[in-house]
Amino acid sequence: MKRKKMPYFMPLLLIMLSLNACGDQRVLEDLGLIQTVSYDLLPSGQLDISVSIPQADPETSSDREVLSAAANSSKEAKMIMSRKTGMLLVSGQIRNVLFGESLARSGLKGHLDALIRDPSISSQIKISVVDGNAGELLRDNYEQHPRTGRYIDMLLEKESQGQTIPKVTLFNFQRDYFDEGVDPIAPMIRKQDSSFITTNGIALFRDDKHVARIEPKDSLVFAFLKGKFREGEISIDLTAPGASKEVVMFSSITSSRKIKVAPGTDGAKKIKIEVDITGSVLEYLGDLKLSNERERRLLEDKVSHYISKRADTIVSLMKEHKLDNLGIGRYVRNRVGFKQWQQMKWREEIPKLEIECSIHVKIKDYGKFR
Repeated sequence: MKRKKMPYFMPLLLIMLSLNACGDQRVLEDLGLIQTVSYDLLPSGQLDISVSIPQADPETSSDREVLSAAANSSKEAKMIMSRKTGMLLVSGQIRNVLFGESLARSGLKGHLDALIRDPSISSQIKISVVDGNAGELLRDNYEQHPRTGRYIDMLLEKESQGQTIPKVTLFNFQRDYFDEGVDPIAPMIRKQDSSFITTNGIALFRDDKHVARIEPKDSLVFAFLKGKFREGEISIDLTAPGASKEVVMFSSITSSRKIKVAPGTDGAKKIKIEVDITGSVLEYLGDLKLSNERERRLLEDKVSHYISKRADTIVSLMKEHKLDNLGIGRYVRNRVGFKQWQQMKWREEIPKLEIECSIHVKIKDYGKFR
């Protein structure tokens, strides 16, 4: 059989591809691909900005390079940090932006605007608030997690899938900031000790300022009130004072929410938040026999009552600070009409609202043991 001859241009093409591949590798090692950025407010009014850059150079012993600078703006800080490294700093691979609590309380509008204006930065980067100093949390080394930026990214992604914190991107935050019927939220994290970072509830914002926080134990209850979701777990301590221990663990939770608005003469009179929750009992420590339908219904009522009380606490917190992080205003606006909505001072109406939380829990499965 006669063998086909290789085209005359093929060797030249292979040499060009080989040279091209070598060129890309050299360029990658020269780039400082910023993965995580932290912002803190200094007493002088300047910003303390730090960046974490994974190391791609195999000759470097460190897993990452951390740079910091005090400056009046993020772009000025980047120029200062650029003078400290041999790499070309680029922002196209940023995954997470961390804001220190003091800066979050003073307002994030200008800093988020700078991120939005940079065309190299994705609108899908995650926004978080650090309980304490964000730079210290990012700069510290965690023995079991040498790449802190990747550690934070994986932690936020995993916990948001379990609904213990919300997944908030730059796009989500900006959308809620500009919408008149809802206030933004962001997950909170903190340094637990020298080895770990942990989630620490949810930061509630009034416009662009962080003003209150949902405790970690109530994060899933907040998720029930915020909207529908699939997959989540919650452990509830139903032990009454002086009674024997009673604890139940729900898994495979699905939840749906409805908001009903009863209009009044000047706007909304009463708001009813209806939440239907279905889940499997993964663990139960108590005196009830779940194989007995009547006692199973009794457990459902106890859990519904517990979650309703926690939901009322969350609503009271938001009314106290004139917050609408659940997006109730969107439903009121749709119910009363845009003209009347424009005449209302929604922020001032929030503390006056009568808000009822109606929670219904249903056990769909309680294990193989009967």
